[in-house]
Amino acid sequence: MTLKKYLAGSFASLALITLSSGSAFAAGHSCATDSMPASMDKPGGFPARALTMVVPYGPAGGSGQVAQAMAQAVTELTGVAINRDHKPGGSGTVGMTAYMATPKDGYSVLEHIDDAASAHALDSSRPNPAEDLVPLVTSQITFSQIYIRANETRFNDWESFVEWVTAQNGKATIANVSKEGSMERVTMKFITDATGMQIQQISFDKGAPRYGALAGGQVDALFEQPGDVRNFLDSGKFKPILTILKERPSAFADVPSLTDVALDFDPLFRFRGFYVHKGIPADRLEWLQWAFQKAYCEESYQKFNESKYMTLIESFRDTQGSRDLITTTIGQYRDVYKEMGLEVK
Repeated sequence: MTLKKYLAGSFASLALITLSSGSAFAAGHSCATDSMPASMDKPGGFPARALTMVVPYGPAGGSGQVAQAMAQAVTELTGVAINRDHKPGGSGTVGMTAYMATPKDGYSVLEHIDDAASAHALDSSRPNPAEDLVPLVTSQITFSQIYIRANETRFNDWESFVEWVTAQNGKATIANVSKEGSMERVTMKFITDATGMQIQQISFDKGAPRYGALAGGQVDALFEQPGDVRNFLDSGKFKPILTILKERPSAFADVPSLTDVALDFDPLFRFRGFYVHKGIPADRLEWLQWAFQKAYCEESYQKFNESKYMTLIESFRDTQGSRDLITTTIGQYRDVYKEMGLEVK
């Protein structure tokens, strides 16, 4: 089974982007929001106090890291403080529920990932982030990899890993997120279907316990995005054995891609962004769109994205670009879920 007929549009286009590991903030580099004004007056004094950013995941994972980096960049740009409120659980549903109950006054911002789109794709009663919320900016789009411990002796590359897992008769384990139908779970299904591997997916909602499970030997492998485990890569503790892209990015030139190991599906991507309630005052919305989009090009945020391998794929989407990305994603996941036999509501 392949995803090719489902994954046309933005994801397929992203897969064809030329990948590089060049500096994202080199001298003379232009950024997506360079044409926007350098400053904007606060409408009616808004915001007169700190903003609150609801983050549906723990502080140590990718969402926690991007929330911290964007909050810092917005504060550097505007002088407005942002307090982060982490509400992990339910693969983002706990945080989404909490955010939807906050006042529609512009003082609360939501950080969320593609899980919000896939959740709506499976159950249309859940918020549609392209319609029930207003995307301020998509600030990260990235790919995934499969990791093992660098000192692993039972296998050392993708080929030997598949061979070893197959011999375990379903007892091998991989750390992953918990939500059935998530990008990670869908991707692993297509990998296991194609290879014939049987592997137990051990669920973790929070990043730190997920990474710790591999580092401590509680699981045999890890499904994650490279930026989220950059510290483990730099310290030599983790080793990627598969890049879930059609072609190898230069930053991981020695790691096989899907094409290299004859896996015939188009990759799904992790994307992260920031949202506000639909229906907040228009002048406050305009200011927040400016603040979060302009903050994307702050030097601190650009350096953060570069440090997390988030410059290998063009990450920036404004409000309309984010809506297009989310809407396409919802349609793609619905088709995939139906093919998988899941009940789509």
